[in-house]
Amino acid sequence: MTMNPRTAGWRRVWLLLVLLLGAGLVQAQDAGPAQWKPAMDAFAAQDRLHPPSQHGVLFIGSSSINYWHSLAADFPGVPVINRGFGGSAIEDSAYYADRIVTPYHPRLIVMYAGDNDVFEGHSPQRVARDFEAFVARVRRDLPGVPVAYISIKPSVARWSLWPAMREANGLIRAWAATQRDVRFVDIAPRMLDAQGKPRPELFREDGLHMKPAGYALWIEALKPVLADYGFRTR
Repeated sequence: MTMNPRTAGWRRVWLLLVLLLGAGLVQAQDAGPAQWKPAMDAFAAQDRLHPPSQHGVLFIGSSSINYWHSLAADFPGVPVINRGFGGSAIEDSAYYADRIVTPYHPRLIVMYAGDNDVFEGHSPQRVARDFEAFVARVRRDLPGVPVAYISIKPSVARWSLWPAMREANGLIRAWAATQRDVRFVDIAPRMLDAQGKPRPELFREDGLHMKPAGYALWIEALKPVLADYGFRTR
């Protein structure tokens, strides 16, 4: 069977994108934003083949966003864009905002990042400052764009880091409460059991990345936020 050249080109770009984004998960150290340039180039190639919707909801951040393959189905009727890249930190999304935020002119940005930041040794204070810097950066090009921050999740694999992650969450929550159209979406309580430990049934075998049951909790938490900004699911 002869493959349509456009389809073949899209498949090659998609394969490259998967390989590049997945490579971030095996980074042994914080190599800085420059490591993500190939991933940004892959996003640009994808956009040329299939231009994404303008003025939608941009989901951005690390692997928990990257792996959210059912995003469009989970928010039916909402124009969503997935620009997660596995292994990334908050500062990486800020650094490349001109490539993976501004061009889409989103009406709402949903971010999940900070997990890898703490794993890489960033202090809770730095995580909070980096999120503040992200908001400032995107609003330089898109004044007033609302930003919803999904709290750093408690996970089985990184449970020893939870005290620092919880502190970072608290700092971001407190700052968001002082800002206009910055929302803190706390998913942590939903992901803990009665003993205050991560619910293992929500996670894949690696104890870090989520199964659909984990994403279902995030969807439940996010739908009211999206609705507040005019994005209601069918």
